[in-house]
Amino acid sequence: MSWKDILKNNVTTTHDLMEYMSLTKEQEKILHEILCRFPMSATRYYLSLVDWENVDTDPIFRLAVPSISETDLSGSFDTSGESSNTKFQGLQHKYRQTVLVLTTHECAMYCRHCFRKRLVGLDNQKETAGVPYKVAEYVKNHPEVTNVLLTGGDSFLLDNEIIELYLSLLTEISHLDFIRFGTRTPVTFPARITQDPDLCKILKKYNQKKQIFIVTHYNHPREVTEESVKAVRMLQDAGLVIRNQTVLLRGVNDDAAVLSELMGKLTSIGIVPYYIFQCRPVRGVKNQFQLPIKEGLSIVEKAKGMMNGQGKSVRYAMSHPMGKIEIVGEMPDGQVIFKFHQAKDPENLGKVFFSDMKDDPNWLGQIELS
Repeated sequence: MSWKDILKNNVTTTHDLMEYMSLTKEQEKILHEILCRFPMSATRYYLSLVDWENVDTDPIFRLAVPSISETDLSGSFDTSGESSNTKFQGLQHKYRQTVLVLTTHECAMYCRHCFRKRLVGLDNQKETAGVPYKVAEYVKNHPEVTNVLLTGGDSFLLDNEIIELYLSLLTEISHLDFIRFGTRTPVTFPARITQDPDLCKILKKYNQKKQIFIVTHYNHPREVTEESVKAVRMLQDAGLVIRNQTVLLRGVNDDAAVLSELMGKLTSIGIVPYYIFQCRPVRGVKNQFQLPIKEGLSIVEKAKGMMNGQGKSVRYAMSHPMGKIEIVGEMPDGQVIFKFHQAKDPENLGKVFFSDMKDDPNWLGQIELS
């Protein structure tokens, strides 16, 4: 069976979900209302990892299945200023060296903590790039750009022909050093890789021209399964470097031992931990998954104390409209230290600043730098 045929069997409705669990009429009604705004799609593979006897506390269930908390629409749909960095439909250029391309609005699974809930799984495709040639032309005309991130949605939900078209165009641009694919398929849908050897053949072919990185997204140790590792090994055998971005999430990995175990499992299979992100204040996400930054710092630092050297290279950070900001530590007086790891305004690069986090313990508002 092809990976596309497997995806057709995803759980997308309350009726589908009732194959796994019982729902009251009231729960069914609320869930239906949520799905009208934020669609559900979960692979049968990923749902097989759920402890269905303990769904109230199960982290995998929490990541895959809608909660009544998603009816809380406080927050924002654009927490890092993506709209202001969009140069044309589907292409963002926020940091000097990097172009980001929203290649699709589809994912193998619609994660409940997604920061692009405004886009993923919805019929509205006004934000996704439709013409790879236009993307390549923009990159050619901007010699300061050294790398392109193909994301979405999930870039591995593209047809192989489109993936190859992007690679054939981008690998011919001399000033590009590397190309990244943002994908969670190794985690939620490893069959995309294991059931389609042509994908890795394409990636291996173009990896000979430009280094290709895979940026994936493991959040919990139970996601590192035998099937998932097989997909990872196939990508590595094609010469690709795999890095991981984890989001710190309430009820999922907000425990130092769990976070440390995750980083240990990742480094054991050759995946380099990249960031632990502060969950963004997204509508339908904010009050369900966010943790206070000081609590997050405590968890991350305790976890680092249990990690190997490779795991300790991970940074606790947030994606803010002004840049990618590292959350460095807490001072004795309660002030939190922040540092610009990336900056929309190059003059802010490397700058350090402090906040007592009293206005909003979970997020930074307007930043004033002296």
